Amino acid sequence: MTTTDSSTQPSGTAATGTPGPLTVVAAVAAIYDAFGRGDVATILTLLDDDVSWDADWADNWGQRSPLEHFTPRRGPAGVAAFFRQVAGYTVHDFQVLDLMSSDRQVVAEVVIEMEAPNGGRFRDEELHRWRFGPDGRVTSMRHYVDTAKHLAAGRGEDTTRT
Repeated sequence: MTTTDSSTQPSGTAATGTPGPLTVVAAVAAIYDAFGRGDVATILTLLDDDVSWDADWADNWGQRSPLEHFTPRRGPAGVAAFFRQVAGYTVHDFQVLDLMSSDRQVVAEVVIEMEAPNGGRFRDEELHRWRFGPDGRVTSMRHYVDTAKHLAAGRGEDTTRT
């Protein structure tokens, strides 16, 4: 990423190979592309210094569980910790089905199938809500998930079996 000061929008060069500022949709697409490559460093360059990662819920009951991937986090270091934790999972499928946006946020419709280190497994249709600051950096990310599936997988259950 090329920056000259903290108010510069994220550059497309590092994330997409295209010069210039990223739109909010292009930034989210670049984040998912980087996730697919295991390139957490690129993801972190697109985040605000005080990014909220599932940390701006008034009361999310899933966060009361012992599942570490539900832990509210702040800042790029917190997001890096999230990806270190998720790296212990096996991703069997991950698809971004659609990206919907306004000027300041993007909602991604995704399908994900993961297996936890304990053998628990889930396939979920999720929404990920991304909010952006005036400088084009991600200020907030929330996962909207089937909490029951995640909790069952956390107990070692395979929720993909019918």
